[in-house]
Amino acid sequence: MEKRVKDSYAEQVQVLTQANINGYNRLFGGQLMEWIDIVAAVVARRHSNHNVTTAVVDTLSFQAPAYPNDTIIICGYITYVGRTSMEVCTKAYVESLDGKRHLINTAYLVMVALDENEKPVEVPRLILETDEEKSEWAAAEKRARLRKQRRKENF
Repeated sequence: MEKRVKDSYAEQVQVLTQANINGYNRLFGGQLMEWIDIVAAVVARRHSNHNVTTAVVDTLSFQAPAYPNDTIIICGYITYVGRTSMEVCTKAYVESLDGKRHLINTAYLVMVALDENEKPVEVPRLILETDEEKSEWAAAEKRARLRKQRRKENF
């Protein structure tokens, strides 16, 4: 079975409240990380049709702050699939009242699909339709090779 990138795309919307703000009156990074993990899990579940677990947070890049009452949009999509794993890219934006979005975070997470016994299970192949999707796949292949290399060096 194969699926398209758009088949598993997900978005989450949050309005920042005081409960999500750190001592510097900015979005608490750990809160954003939690939201990113949830979006990545939804994307991976949609792609695999299985429960998933987070295996690796490969990159998590904070690029700009967010403040109380900001609207945060987190978008997630599949960039690469292995046999049982999926790389998901999330991008977090602050959306202004006129609808313009400003990127505040980019993250790449590796999720693994699990069967009913919590064992890794094969995932559908990915259909790449656009040049951007093909470019993301090529970059993801490089990240996957680097992750494998790091694992070998650490064990």
